[in-house]
Amino acid sequence: MDLVLIRHAQPQVAAGLCYGALDLALDEPVSPAPARMLAALDGLVPQRILCSTLRRAQATAALLAAGHALVPEPDARLRELDFGNWEGQAWDAVPRADLDAWAADLLHAAPHGGESAAAAMARVAAWADALPADSPDCVWAVTHAGPMRMLAAHWLGVPLATTLGWELAFGASCRFALGGGAARLRWWNRI
Repeated sequence: MDLVLIRHAQPQVAAGLCYGALDLALDEPVSPAPARMLAALDGLVPQRILCSTLRRAQATAALLAAGHALVPEPDARLRELDFGNWEGQAWDAVPRADLDAWAADLLHAAPHGGESAAAAMARVAAWADALPADSPDCVWAVTHAGPMRMLAAHWLGVPLATTLGWELAFGASCRFALGGGAARLRWWNRI
């Protein structure tokens, strides 16, 4: 299976604001433009388009699906990490002690009262493991930076800390070839 993960376009959000599960619309005009996102996909034609249940991902999926006669299929397992009571706050307003506690155990700590990275990774890994990997289909999944990095770590067998450092722009895509019990990364952060 060819699986293309696509990060949603730029949402309407102030710089420096913590948002994960915060349900945001896309910025207007949409950036990057859907034509630019499609051009980066090397002419791959999807048989299905999946997406997170958050508006910014659903709206991006709808824009990309317009030329393919497909209806995006929302799946809550593709949602971004829930930052609990940090949602909607400026990162600068989050107490330093809470940030330090989170940094000390990035995978398991959840000082914000939301979801831990380990819980979010288990959620997206369960989604990934349910895919029919040996299918000849091409599937696009419009999601968020967190799940994309988590899926890369899961499929490539590297620590999440490794993929957290990988650049991932709004509207960027990552292509994986799944099958034969292995995943191969074809590209990362293409836009």
